[in-house]
Amino acid sequence: MNSYLKKYGLTEFFEQEATLYNGLFLARITEQHRDLYKVIGEQGELNASISGKLAYSTENQLNYPAVGDWVMIDRIDGATGNAIIHHVLRRKSMLARQAAGTAKVEQAIAANIDTIFICMSLNADFNLRRIERYLTIAWDSMATPVIILTKADLCDDLQQKMNELSSVSMGVEVVACSSENEYGYQAINAQIGQEKTIAFVGSSGVGKSTIINHLMGRDVLATKKIREDDDKGRHTTTYRQLLLLPNGGIVIDTPGMRELQIYTGNLSKSFEDIEEIAAKCKYSDCSHGTEPGCMVRKAIEDGLLSEERFKSYQKLQREISYDGLNSRQLENEKINRMFGSKAEMKQTLKRFKDRNSR
Repeated sequence: MNSYLKKYGLTEFFEQEATLYNGLFLARITEQHRDLYKVIGEQGELNASISGKLAYSTENQLNYPAVGDWVMIDRIDGATGNAIIHHVLRRKSMLARQAAGTAKVEQAIAANIDTIFICMSLNADFNLRRIERYLTIAWDSMATPVIILTKADLCDDLQQKMNELSSVSMGVEVVACSSENEYGYQAINAQIGQEKTIAFVGSSGVGKSTIINHLMGRDVLATKKIREDDDKGRHTTTYRQLLLLPNGGIVIDTPGMRELQIYTGNLSKSFEDIEEIAAKCKYSDCSHGTEPGCMVRKAIEDGLLSEERFKSYQKLQREISYDGLNSRQLENEKINRMFGSKAEMKQTLKRFKDRNSR
């Protein structure tokens, strides 16, 4: 295995697939600027753009290269110009959302990640409904979410907020921290493993860049103080980028999102408490309205489930595009997300079979 690229998260999973493409070289996307990319290859960083064939055959925005993707390029240095990206390797995980606008278009945020740091500040940004949204896409990504509560020095009721958060964060590690005194930073470091990739997501100005600068041991990302008039941070990150940490591990910084629109997500995991209650309803098709024997309504009346959380669950159900699809349609959607299309999946599997039969 290439020892240099191993520092950037290269595993046997990707290296094996790379052997299917003769005459091309393995690289990982580190930055994206519209149609221009930066990649890290066997001999360092170089600029790259996608081939015309790849652009033509890509069926939707989701399948374009994203930061964190492993790709096959035509050269290992930029002496003769930009590298050309010919193939995007299969993703082991992908964090995605609905792209801005009214059309139902899925957009990749980061690919091939192991952990997602969902960052939320403990001042005016604290919002349980927003955390539910982030957890819904995080569990769907196949990566592990961790909630990072920033600016603990500005919070006078930390324990109360932690108690509130516990009602929506079942099974998720929660870390409170402050950049003023580095409170909680040791717990953040403990979440980062050698050669593992962590994506930072959250609203603008919650302190993602400050934490990454701490992990890097120097100021590589711009930061700004919070505004005194509304207690909100200022947006600093403008594009996604992948950084190698000096003590091992890889981080992906992402621009803050004022509004997170969901294309698809794992509601069964992020709202596991509601689905467990709903499974006990008298009728299997219970709408949780006025039906007799509705255990969801009973849980709300008994104070075991908040009305706000249940309404959030219903809202996300309506919002997610997979709602109403049958099992075959769901399977096709998943194939498209991982391979680009069913035809590409069959072609990849055939190449593996042909190679192993030699």
